[in-house]
Amino acid sequence: MLILLLSFFILLFLRVPVAVSLALSTILVFFQIDFNMNMIPQRIFTALDSFPMMAIPGFVLAGVLMARGGISKYLIEALRAWIGHLPGGLAVVTIVACAIFAAISGSSPATAAAIGSIMIPAMISAGYKKRYSMGLVAAGGTLGILIPPSVPLIIYGITSEQSIGELFMAGVIPGLALTGILIVAAIFYAKRNGFKGDEPASWEERWRKSLKAIWGGFLPFLILGTIYSGVVTPTESAVIAVFYGLVVSLFIYREMKLKDFREVLVESINITAMIFLIIGAASLFGLYLTNAQVPQQVGAWIAESDLNKWIFMIIINILFFIMGMFLEAVSIILITLPILLPILVHFDINLIHFAIIMTINMELGMITPPVGLNLFVVSGIAKEKLGEVVKGVIPFIVLMIVFLALVIILPQISLWLPEQMK
Repeated sequence: MLILLLSFFILLFLRVPVAVSLALSTILVFFQIDFNMNMIPQRIFTALDSFPMMAIPGFVLAGVLMARGGISKYLIEALRAWIGHLPGGLAVVTIVACAIFAAISGSSPATAAAIGSIMIPAMISAGYKKRYSMGLVAAGGTLGILIPPSVPLIIYGITSEQSIGELFMAGVIPGLALTGILIVAAIFYAKRNGFKGDEPASWEERWRKSLKAIWGGFLPFLILGTIYSGVVTPTESAVIAVFYGLVVSLFIYREMKLKDFREVLVESINITAMIFLIIGAASLFGLYLTNAQVPQQVGAWIAESDLNKWIFMIIINILFFIMGMFLEAVSIILITLPILLPILVHFDINLIHFAIIMTINMELGMITPPVGLNLFVVSGIAKEKLGEVVKGVIPFIVLMIVFLALVIILPQISLWLPEQMK
């Protein structure tokens, strides 16, 4: 195990991609033991040969279509017409737009990119500090993996054999609650600093922009409604979202032409390939853990120690926070969850509740240096140094840690809705 971890972190330090580092270090360990190497390609294929896994490329493609097809732009225009004139209105528009786009894309970097490219320049021109504007978008973008559909929750569901529909339902109330907390913080900041909003829009303009945006606003209800009603599976819902996004982008908004679809596909394939490569590499890591009986040994150690549930939760959240500084969400879930599952069963921790705890930690990982993906996205959009984005996001990290503690202490925040829907 020591050789595996040492080689993994050396490769990471040499800036080798996470998936390649994980696969190479695991294969290196397998070479040192008497192991049938034919198992390696079989294991990778088995890990990817899953119907629920097909939801990932579907939601990724839908998210890219939304960003390129004008849906995010028209949603923001409608929100600005209704609440942009209020104190802190532009900041609130940013957060609400992130929440709506999160319910479409399932990806934090995609949410930050789609909303940030429009709202960061708008907030700066309205007098907001650039550092604050960047921090707000980076933090708001993290809603992309908490509010369903969520790619990390799909991965968690497949790995832990939990219902993806229930996991999606568990993310709704925490996602809305975090959205509300960010909105309250934005209003408080705006009032304290005397920021004013846009000129009030006329009622005619509000209704006109709302009618224009209704096609995009309907999409989250289409995705979540079809899943929760049991009409379709999450995978089938992803295909519906892609088809709907294509129709709206090409024929209703006409912001995208058929020739642009190649670029959309290339971007989606790049993102999906990265995720699937990590899944394949992590499956090899899981094979090693199973072969070495690491989960059983860790579970036995926990059972024999005096560690209680709350001490375990504190330790594991600190571990997630540290890992989030260096790894992205899918890697962390696939590396740690196989080890943690028997321990969670030992402490009788609800796996649906733990999924939300883990996802909020992954949100924090998106905005913690040195490898927080949202930090790089926002830095690129704003053409600003990474250090400035980090300074802007620190208050939001504190807010999210407080929210995480609240979700840990009150499990019903994440469990109430799944229990009602059964």
